[in-house]
Amino acid sequence: MNHEMREDEDGFVTKSILCMPIVNGQRTVIGVAQLINKGSGHPFSDCDVSIFEAFAIFCGLGIHNTQMYENACKLMAKQKVALECLSYHATASSEDTSKLSQDIIPSAETYNLYSFKFIDFDLTDEDTCRATVRMFLQCNLVKQFHIPYDVLCRWVLSVKKNYRPVKYHNWRHALNVAQTMFAMLKTGKMERFMTDLEILGLLVACLCHDLDHRGTNNAFQTKTESPLAILYSTSTMEHHHFDQCVMILNSEGNNIFQSLSTEDYRNVMKTVENAIISTDLAMYFKKKDSFMKLVDEGEFDWQSEGKKELLCGMIMTACDVSAIAKPWEVQHKVAKLVADEFFDQGDLEKLQLNQQPVAMMDRERKDELPQMQVGFIDVICLPLYKVLSDTFPWIQPLYDGCLENRRNWQDLAEKVEMGLTWIDHDTIDKPVEEFSASSEQPKDIEFTVTTLNCTHSTEKRTGTEPQSSHQSRKANGSAGSVGSTALGRFTSLRRGKTIGKAVRERLSSSLYSSSSSGRSQQQEAETVLVPSIPQLKRNNNKPVTQLRKGKQNKARSKLCALL
Repeated sequence: MNHEMREDEDGFVTKSILCMPIVNGQRTVIGVAQLINKGSGHPFSDCDVSIFEAFAIFCGLGIHNTQMYENACKLMAKQKVALECLSYHATASSEDTSKLSQDIIPSAETYNLYSFKFIDFDLTDEDTCRATVRMFLQCNLVKQFHIPYDVLCRWVLSVKKNYRPVKYHNWRHALNVAQTMFAMLKTGKMERFMTDLEILGLLVACLCHDLDHRGTNNAFQTKTESPLAILYSTSTMEHHHFDQCVMILNSEGNNIFQSLSTEDYRNVMKTVENAIISTDLAMYFKKKDSFMKLVDEGEFDWQSEGKKELLCGMIMTACDVSAIAKPWEVQHKVAKLVADEFFDQGDLEKLQLNQQPVAMMDRERKDELPQMQVGFIDVICLPLYKVLSDTFPWIQPLYDGCLENRRNWQDLAEKVEMGLTWIDHDTIDKPVEEFSASSEQPKDIEFTVTTLNCTHSTEKRTGTEPQSSHQSRKANGSAGSVGSTALGRFTSLRRGKTIGKAVRERLSSSLYSSSSSGRSQQQEAETVLVPSIPQLKRNNNKPVTQLRKGKQNKARSKLCALL
């Protein structure tokens, strides 16, 4: 107790204070309770002290019970996760292990493991395991750390088995990430900056970085209040991936680290954990500024613990998103897989949470995929590959591949905006069916297009064309090609979707430039036949019969049935 009056800087006058420690059942201080200025203005009495002491005891009991309840909730969540994993996963069988250990492992060149353009589409599941074993052999990790060969084979098969058959975050994604790491270490010459133990840890982390992925991200786990979200408050899935990695290593016959010393074991597990957690893009955004600052300062010594951890985190992210730097035929197939997995999560959010998903997970906005890919490249991939290739020039192919794919996605985004391409469920990009000059023209439907404007014609198409139109076409030898160009451009527009002003101007400009070259100065605006689109304005000077409307709609359906 303190009976001395004191005035604080803010003018508050302290006349008396009564403090009491809050302890738990083990008499450990877990808090402090404090009373200031008794209401009556008198000092605190001995009776006040006794009452306050009893109050502090109740506070201690309340805090202790709350902590116990939180621990119990975490234990229950952990139990649910463990039971779920055990019911789904299992260690590789002895038969599969024996078969892989007796197989002949092809060379790294056979699998193209040294290339940044590695493709796994043609590999069988057995080949993916053999390629994984080859990477460990090629890095001399088996001999260096005395890993029993059968243990390595069993571990590889167990890791593969612990990946769920989701559309993207599956075993083949893990293989591709590990192969990119292998190529960065070997072809990219980054192994000179790493110890053998770190190389071992990075390869293990790449193979295990998405273990037991459910096809949903951290945000979904939090929204649904899943057991995983209760167990891990940050980097939810990444912590779970690491725990699954530890579970496999602790399973009988799967510990590839069994011959390591205690110190080496602790170090390699730390490398694995940090590397897996680094694949959370939230962690990447937290650390990228520090990394780029070091690079800007001309840092060449990456051997200190903090700098090495930072470097490993950056290259883990580079490997994780490396599909963006693969050849275009690979990249757009992978993008389709990613989009499908995201759309599945979006469907779950609509059904289970009754929430509208973000754009990249909304199936109804799949046409925005190319533009979203461009944004993903600009925000994450290009800056990362640029700074890495500037520092380690041997990994320049990753930057070049990413840049090339950005051009492809940008081109595709522009085509989608103009209606020249669409995104469907089976393919990322699909050419629009265009009507060439030799294609059959729709009957009973005619619209006129001038060089600058598009208007609906009300003249019914017959066997003999209007004289003015006929003469105009005869005078200009390129009219047929202009009509074909306009027809091809406008039939590509999706039925019921409007065109932006900028797109209309580009199309009008294109038509103008195409038709003006062969036209004499005295010649009037060229007219061509094109199908109906929503932007064309109908000329209401003449009535249109119901029968003609039906024919127009039927022809329009044939021309514009896109999705």
